[in-house]
Amino acid sequence: MKMMTFFQTAVSDQTNPSMPPQYESEPSPTGRKPSAVSETESDTISLASSEDLSPHKVGGSTQYKEEKKNKKKKRIRNVLDVFTKGIRRKSHSGPTTEVPEVEVKPDVPPPTVEELYSALEQGRLEMAPHLLMLERALVQDTTGMNEEELIRQQSKVEALYTLLRSAVMLVVCRPLENEPGLLLQALNVILEQEQEDQRVAAEARGPSVLVTTRPRHWLELWREGVKGSVEERMTRSPSKAPDGPRSEGMEASSEAAQSFLHMGKTMKEDLVAVAQRLQPLYPAEFDVFATYAKCYHDYFSGQLTSMAQFELNEQDTSLLLLWAQNLYPNEIINNPKLSGELQAVGLGKLLSPKEICKLQGSYLYNEMANVQELMMRGLELEVKKWSEDKEPINLEGHFHSELPIDIIQIISGTQRKAENITVALAKQIKPLLMAKLSSFLKSYQRAFADFTEKSKQKHYRATIMANINNCLAFRTYIDKASKAMEKELSSYIFHPLHEIEKSGFNILLKDLFQELTPLFKRLMQTRWATHKETMAEIIQITRNCLPEFKALRKRYQEDIMEAIHLYLVKEYIIRLSKKRIGLRTADLQLNLSRKILMDAENIQSFCAQNGSPATWLEPALPTLAEIIRLQDISAIKIEVATFASRFPDFSKGHLGAILTIKENLSNSEIKSIKGILDVSTLLTDSSKSLFSLIKDPPRSHAMVRSKLSMDQGWTKTFLSLTLIPPRLGAAC
Repeated sequence: MKMMTFFQTAVSDQTNPSMPPQYESEPSPTGRKPSAVSETESDTISLASSEDLSPHKVGGSTQYKEEKKNKKKKRIRNVLDVFTKGIRRKSHSGPTTEVPEVEVKPDVPPPTVEELYSALEQGRLEMAPHLLMLERALVQDTTGMNEEELIRQQSKVEALYTLLRSAVMLVVCRPLENEPGLLLQALNVILEQEQEDQRVAAEARGPSVLVTTRPRHWLELWREGVKGSVEERMTRSPSKAPDGPRSEGMEASSEAAQSFLHMGKTMKEDLVAVAQRLQPLYPAEFDVFATYAKCYHDYFSGQLTSMAQFELNEQDTSLLLLWAQNLYPNEIINNPKLSGELQAVGLGKLLSPKEICKLQGSYLYNEMANVQELMMRGLELEVKKWSEDKEPINLEGHFHSELPIDIIQIISGTQRKAENITVALAKQIKPLLMAKLSSFLKSYQRAFADFTEKSKQKHYRATIMANINNCLAFRTYIDKASKAMEKELSSYIFHPLHEIEKSGFNILLKDLFQELTPLFKRLMQTRWATHKETMAEIIQITRNCLPEFKALRKRYQEDIMEAIHLYLVKEYIIRLSKKRIGLRTADLQLNLSRKILMDAENIQSFCAQNGSPATWLEPALPTLAEIIRLQDISAIKIEVATFASRFPDFSKGHLGAILTIKENLSNSEIKSIKGILDVSTLLTDSSKSLFSLIKDPPRSHAMVRSKLSMDQGWTKTFLSLTLIPPRLGAAC
């Protein structure tokens, strides 16, 4: 799948992906007194109306200007006095909690407010400790200033914090675009502010006219910044991505597919960058990898969950399942560069089990409807070809049709598609596909039956052979696919194929068998006068029809030769059983036995040379010849018992017809011999039917003898008897 190719790309250390966006100013802290000045307001005061930080632009006397200048210096001095007093008191009392200390050089005066403002505007984060000390000094010493003056001074501090916060967030929200040293400075500022939050909370000072600005929660602001940067990265249009040309996987057809592809690629590459480049820099308090991973996961999961609420088409349903159950867990969560870290985070699944179950139900329904539609469309095209009376394609000497290839590709493709999602889903869909295949084969068998009944075109027989060959392709596929299925279900699927094969063989062999029937009648009516010539003619006619069957697959060439072999033996036994003249002497019986053995050898040799696999038929005629030859009753019984074990469908009626030839047997001896068939015999293979295809002759030996003087006419051969080779019947 092209969608999966992007996972094979590596993240280059030389590439600096633009991770988070420009940080937006966060909302002001809540819980302030009504008279409090917000950070936004303080920022406005500092930048627009602060008399201390910008001169008036209106004119006036020199004395007035000088007074204003002196007033400005006095107020700055007051602020710095607060700053220095706080330092002195801090040094006397000692710290109550562990807080970052500011390195203050004795010979270097502390920066003024103007200097702090200018430095923070330039993003100089090394000034953050001075601002922190200024804040502490203001909070700890409020003597010498009235309420209005305190609030005014606090507004200046908050204006400075607004600048510091913007400078810090600008760095940490685009961590890979800044130097590691600057990033470490910003991270340390955040930790200092978190520790100050904890210190202030631990001191729990009493009421004050100053606005409560702690806790500032800068670590939480950083997390919100990460979330915003992740959302920007994930929502960025794939076509506008900064990483160059679209990859091969971007050729996905739908907008949703391209969006998921972009999100998956972005998440994987960004998390690799976080793990390899950011995690070594960030202090443990940030838990940087887990923070980014959860933000990416939550966004991805939210997008899939939102999409799953709508009525989805077939492609989108498959897409959601593919990402939720295959691509995301296998290519992102278990990515070699990320698996260790992500397993520790424990992100969970993109979709809930309930949503997965709902999507799988829709998926299976859609797939089955699609499979059925495609199969029936393929059958319609095949039937249309039959009606055009064109010779089927000859592929390597065999008549060929594309129908099995098309149907098998439909099923295999659907199976692979489910396997690409999960193995469990593939197991669910397999029996459903087999059921659809079974339904299709029934429709195929009905269409074939309709064609054979109504059509007698020029290429009729060639089309029959092409459809028989189709059955082999279907059988081979089902044999492989149905190993795990129950035997009953497998047999159920094979039944339409058996019907097509049986019907096709009967049509192909009908003309041959009609031509051979009179010859078999003559074979027994001539009292063996021209017996040798008749048998030779039977074999020659059969040999002449075999070249046509070379267009069948080798398996079916063997099967049709086995059907011919079965027919020759069966017809021979029918005519032998209906021979109404008995032989009274052992010599006559011996002579008949020899002729049967000779015919049996000719039939067996011819059929074996032409590929018949029916070795089970080989002892049929020789054993009957042996029964006719033997004179000892015990020996005859042993031979009959052996014969019955090989041919379980050999009945007393069939035995009686053979014993009728031996006129030197009494009725009691015949009854005794027939009694052997009352004893249970070991059935070697009940699927090999021979005598069940032969109409049971009259069972009474006396009745047969009473009819010897009657007309010697022969009953017509029933061509409707099943001619499918036993091994095909066994396969069904």
